Amino acid sequence: MSITRPGDLAALSGLSHLDDPLRRKLYEYVAEADGPVSREQAAADASIGRTLAAYHLDKLAEAGLLTISYQRPAGRGGPGAGRPAKLYTRATQELTITVPPRDYELLATLLVASVEQDPSGAVRTAVNESAAQAGRRAGRESGGNVAGALRNCGYLPRVGDGRIILRNCPFHVVAQDHRDVVCGLNLRLVEGIIAGCGDPRAHAELEPDPDRCCVVVHDVHPPHARLSPPQPSSLRGRTDPESTTSEERSP
Repeated sequence: MSITRPGDLAALSGLSHLDDPLRRKLYEYVAEADGPVSREQAAADASIGRTLAAYHLDKLAEAGLLTISYQRPAGRGGPGAGRPAKLYTRATQELTITVPPRDYELLATLLVASVEQDPSGAVRTAVNESAAQAGRRAGRESGGNVAGALRNCGYLPRVGDGRIILRNCPFHVVAQDHRDVVCGLNLRLVEGIIAGCGDPRAHAELEPDPDRCCVVVHDVHPPHARLSPPQPSSLRGRTDPESTTSEERSP
């Protein structure tokens, strides 16, 4: 195996940190948290000591998988307030490596650019319908669990107050320069998931936010909103009995 492209060695090194079960558990806890996580919180979730949690969290930060910030507890400031707490959040940097070399990001960018250049709108309509079909398959495979299907598709959903916030856009890199097309595709994909899950009340709306996916799901029926462990999905890995993918991505 030869890895020569810029960034490949750094990506391989970063992703190798997730091979350790404890380190992966800590990363997933931070990645799915609603805000910055302290060492104490991560240690409690993993049922380990604070010192051991701090060691692994710092290693994840060194690998570029987490970012570090410092903050004093609310209401504490000035002399005698103590040192700010060290907090961890999921890094926005994307780590990707494929063996043999592949460039799916370039392919996606070219296809999205083609959609934008079609004056008839026929290509965009076809893409959106394909996204809706893929969403319906993902919804059916989840057993009617809307949040579970969204999680399997990489959206990092957070359920609360009858709605689901999608904390991650699986197509973030392409969306930066092609927001209109990608946000529309996201909406159709999520609508397809809802339809595939059979939740009659839930509906998806575009509510753009720079820190998350542009789609929000409203009026989710409680039994369909529970989170579940990721399950095999046609959108991640195997798409049919004869095809597989060799790409490895960070969560």
